[in-house]
This record gives sequence, structure tokens and C-alpha cells, in this order.
Amino acid sequence: MVTFTQVLCPTDLSEASRPSLSHAAAVARRFGAALTVLHVVPPFDPIVVQSRQAGSSMPMLLPSIDDVTDAVRAFTEEALGGLDAEVVVQTGDPSRVIVDQAVVLAADLIVMGTHGRSGFERLLSGSIAGKVLRRAPCPVLTVPPHAPAVPAGGTPFRRLLCAVDFSDASEQALGFALELGAGTGGAVTVVTVLEWLAEEPVLAHPDFAVAPYRTHLAADAAARLRALVASATGPEPCAIDQVVALGRPYREILRMAAEKSSDLIVVGAHGRGAVGRALFGSTTQQIVRDAECPVLVVHAPLTP
Repeated sequence: MVTFTQVLCPTDLSEASRPSLSHAAAVARRFGAALTVLHVVPPFDPIVVQSRQAGSSMPMLLPSIDDVTDAVRAFTEEALGGLDAEVVVQTGDPSRVIVDQAVVLAADLIVMGTHGRSGFERLLSGSIAGKVLRRAPCPVLTVPPHAPAVPAGGTPFRRLLCAVDFSDASEQALGFALELGAGTGGAVTVVTVLEWLAEEPVLAHPDFAVAPYRTHLAADAAARLRALVASATGPEPCAIDQVVALGRPYREILRMAAEKSSDLIVVGAHGRGAVGRALFGSTTQQIVRDAECPVLVVHAPLTP
């Protein structure tokens, strides 16, 4: 059974981060989880500036941790809709601090925005999100800046799209999708995308016919998908639609999410560690980068 007991939500105090705060609060309310809001202040080297008095200088004063903490509380108050949350302010490299804080808190979900304030900061924040996705010890819910905020007491996810490639990570993701969809009156679309031969023209050849083999692959994928969903369906199932699509996986997943007005895409990430980081797929990265709705990235379960 999927449950969340500790949710960690980093914020950079930009308007783009408000939707992630409302989603974190909605998940915390639904599961009765504790919520920690984290703001990371990048380290600064001491700077001495010239004063207006000739020949004299003075140190540059930076806000105290207490002042920053008060600013974070004021910023998050409306977005959290009255939900109590612990506010933590730390200094350091943002991606490292976020992951370390998730470990310290034993967080089972990180909720974070995918973009920062503007220009260079937006690119920087995207890099931070990517690093957290690779190293996080728990699932990560990424929220684009244009995602609508979840009203206080509202249900965050009612139309879910879960992408499955039959890896351990995607099977774990399916469990999360079905659990999140259960009991909300919503629906989950489970899709697997066949890329091989999907965009090749149908060729007539005495030894190999593309069209019949493509049909065979689709039928086999549909059978595997039915078996996987049947084994993952819990005691309180939601409405489930199963789809086999042909094409580039990230394109088909994003297209289908747009067509179905999905409010959450659930995908698996392939492992952690050196090999896992190398295999952290371009498909997942492209979905997170281009999705119009939040994306939940689930790592494969750790093996002993």
C-alpha cells in the first residue's frame, strides 16, 4: 500500500514555486502527512564594500536565518491554505541540501517546481530539479509553474496517466498511480508505448513483413499490460483505461496527457547510483521538462 507520512517541499520564494506548495499541502492533507517547507540559501563568500566615506569600507550585511525563516512563512501561508508546516532554512548547494534533508527527515515524497524566477535562474532551477530527480531517496513530484494551484480541501489528482515499460520502476509507478486514483472518483489511463518499428513505413519483403509483426508486438504488449494491471489492482480500484500506443514514448505520453486533460503523469526512473544515473532516461527527463501538468517520478524499489 502506498502512503505518504513525510512530505518535503523546497521553495525558492518565486511565484513559480507557489503551485508546488499547494500540491504538497494537498497531498499532506489527503494522507495525513507531515509537511516540511525547505528554503536553501546558496553560500556567499564574504564581501567588503566601499562606504561613502573616503578610504573606509564596511562588510555587506546579509539577512539572518530568522529573517529568512519569517519570509518563508509569510510566503507560504496563503499557498498552504492554513495547513501547519515546519519551515527549515539552510545554506548550501540547493540540490545537495534538498536530498540530504529528505534523508534526514525520512521523507517519502519530495514536491518541487521545475522552474525558478526568470532567465538564468530558470535554467539553474531546472538543473537543480534534474539533480534531485537523479539522487532522491524517494519519489519526486515535479510541478510546472503554470500548473493550477490546488484549492484548500481540494483533491489534487483525478485524471492520472501512468506510463509503463514493464521495468521494475514502471511497475512501482503503476502502484502509486492506482493508489492515488483510488477513492477519488477519478480515473487512471495506463499506457505503454512501442517505439521499435513504430515510425517505419510498411514494407513488403518475402522474409519479413513489418505490418503483421507490428500487430503481433501490439497484441503482446496489450496482453502484458492487462496482466500487469490485474496484478496491481487493489481492493478499492478506480476506473482504469489501458492503451498501447506507437511512436516516440515521450511524445505519445505528452500527447495523450494533453488529450485527456490529465492532472498527473506518473513515470518510473531507472534506478540510482552510478549506473542508475546513467540510465535515468531521456524519456523521463523530456516528460518532466515539457509536461503541462505535474509529473510523479518513481524510482525502482531497492534490492537487498
